[in-house]
Amino acid sequence: MGLDMYLTKKTYVKQWDHQKPEDRFEVSVQKGGLPYPAIKPERVSYVEEEVAYWRKANAVHAWFVANVQDGRDECQETSVSRERLRNLLETVEAILVSTKVIPGDVHVGTTVDRHGVHENYKPGQIIEDTTVAETLLPTQSGFFFGGTDYDEFYVQDLQYTRDTIREILSEDDGELYYRASW
Repeated sequence: MGLDMYLTKKTYVKQWDHQKPEDRFEVSVQKGGLPYPAIKPERVSYVEEEVAYWRKANAVHAWFVANVQDGRDECQETSVSRERLRNLLETVEAILVSTKVIPGDVHVGTTVDRHGVHENYKPGQIIEDTTVAETLLPTQSGFFFGGTDYDEFYVQDLQYTRDTIREILSEDDGELYYRASW
């Protein structure tokens, strides 16, 4: 349970009689090394790949909701242009360049026992000055959306986002879609 976020790429592979042989795709699905009879290759129109997956990266999710989904957050699948992804990449890079992490206590959860509620921390890394992060890509609280601190987990989410989007943008085919669920 919690915020799961997916970026998928759909590539059109439908076969048409008028296509030249070099423009045709060959699609096959196997199970246990044998052709899977329930999927007919000639009926496949799209191949869908999961090109990015985030878990509880609520700041990134908030960016998609605001910049791609017109503020509507209903677990819907929404088309994402490469230009929008470049905007997210620029935002993430601006934060990472301006961010200095320092040793600090990182919140790792909450426990409840007969003595009350206890916040749990471990030594880790936190962002020294959160001004740029809070301005450009603020965290967002929500039901099982993960932590809202600007710490090593926030930075790891940004690094993953940067690296993954760079890779996605290096590919020039396929349609991109974002969807979250919780």
